[in-house]
Amino acid sequence: MSSTTIERRELGRFLAIAGRRFENGKAPAEMLSPAVDAAWHQMLDTPEYEAFSTEHAGTVLGHSEMNGAGPIAWVADYEEAYGPLPEVWFTDAKGNVDDAAVVRYKETGTVVAEWDCGPTTGDGDDAAPATR
Repeated sequence: MSSTTIERRELGRFLAIAGRRFENGKAPAEMLSPAVDAAWHQMLDTPEYEAFSTEHAGTVLGHSEMNGAGPIAWVADYEEAYGPLPEVWFTDAKGNVDDAAVVRYKETGTVVAEWDCGPTTGDGDDAAPATR
């Protein structure tokens, strides 16, 4: 599977998890992978994105800056739906894998990371919706 295919697959999974989080009134999912985020940016302003997001999330999700650091809240939801996170979630935009982060994840089952963006409800205000 090519890296672009893997990143698009994981973007679809991320959007599905993000859509379910919004439906359940939870905080937006944190985008922790620069590699998956790069695929998201490539698709955002294309005619294909609306259909892709709707297929996976049930709606068109937007993209917004939201900086933070800490435990990634959606990992358990991902694992329940798809199994363990693949290495692309620990990969930067240049394709470099953070091996230490992968080992920590495999040993502890948790992911602690920094993020600078995440999904929005796509209502055009480009701000994360209020939660809890």
